[in-house]
Amino acid sequence: MTAGRLTVVQLRYNFRVYPSPGQRISLAKAFGCARVVFNDALRVREDARAAGLPFVTSGELSKWLTVVKRTPERVWLGEVSSVVLQQSLRDLDTAYRNFFGGLKGKRPMMGAPRFKSRRDSRQAVRFTANAGWRITDGGKLRLPKIGDVRVKWSRQLPSVPSTVTVVKDAAGRYFASFVVETDPAADLGRMPETDTVVGIDLGLTHFAVLSDGRKIDSPRFLRRAEKKLKRAQRAMSRKAKESKNRDKARIKVARAHGRVADARRGFHHRLSTELIRDSQAVAVEDLAVKGLARTRMAKSVHDAGWSAFVAMLEYKAARYGRAFLRIGRFEPTSQVCSNCGVKDGPKPLHVREWACGACGAVLDRDVNAAVNVAKAAGLAVSACGAQVRPERVPAQRGEAGTHSKGRRPTAAQAGISVP
Repeated sequence: MTAGRLTVVQLRYNFRVYPSPGQRISLAKAFGCARVVFNDALRVREDARAAGLPFVTSGELSKWLTVVKRTPERVWLGEVSSVVLQQSLRDLDTAYRNFFGGLKGKRPMMGAPRFKSRRDSRQAVRFTANAGWRITDGGKLRLPKIGDVRVKWSRQLPSVPSTVTVVKDAAGRYFASFVVETDPAADLGRMPETDTVVGIDLGLTHFAVLSDGRKIDSPRFLRRAEKKLKRAQRAMSRKAKESKNRDKARIKVARAHGRVADARRGFHHRLSTELIRDSQAVAVEDLAVKGLARTRMAKSVHDAGWSAFVAMLEYKAARYGRAFLRIGRFEPTSQVCSNCGVKDGPKPLHVREWACGACGAVLDRDVNAAVNVAKAAGLAVSACGAQVRPERVPAQRGEAGTHSKGRRPTAAQAGISVP
């Protein structure tokens, strides 16, 4: 739980980029070289494991990469930035760390690292500060051995980015993802003072039911786009495999799915920001999403995107000094009367409204559950002594915002010095 304290939060700011045809070729080389280094390093570790040798450390892999780049078979690795290759080794270390952490019970179970394919739907390379990338005075992103890439800026960067990742998605779109740290004082000044506690009951008929009685309808983005998606998928299935026409049809399908994902993400952001802005404490039920995704409701569960929404609530609560609480999934929120607190047992799902046998109150099933979640959150916030609101601090003028049409942030606005 995050309880009313200011926290420095790392965020990703994503912007659409438009590389030229030559820059796309350079980025394709960078994607390919990073993939080859990842696969070669993974093979080195797997061969050592099969031979019963000690685990190959990161330092040994870094030395191995320096030697491999000088061989005739891999001399073309020198055509891309060395930082991209080193970051690919860091990605392999992260994959192993997550795998071993799952085996030790320190995190959810993860599969063993696997080889990457050139046909993967997502390609990415990462540049750290020592790679020498920067934002030019004209608002372009200068990347080593790639050039000045045009960026569509939608807001300012709140601080100096530590890394930038260039991503190509399945639809062929390119994005620049900057990692920045937030300013707690500026974040605090952007949120109004409030002492409201809100409980949220997530569902399918209504995406969210709030403890104040409001019901947020489920947009059902995937369901609404199903006809277009089916039409595009049928058209792709009729194309010959490995043909250019099939590749064009695949991109159309990927773009259709991308529009659905973008719309869902935008809805989650708007709703989560509204709830965090209007509430000092937010509580939700800890749903078993993986289990529900194996039922006949799987498509609707994935369409709702509960996990992504709850994750947004959690990090925004930490960023803006709000309290966030997950209520256990086995709490009988639908069985307890929110008016008198009497538990009268489970009810079938078709029972949406019921009368309490003890006090006679007529209760809406979802609103009653949301109120019980809010009550549990209110008790928890009182117990941990969370502050209502610290002293207000004016927001800085350099906070993240939206630029007017046609404007681009200069390097100074982005907080990056120009050599």
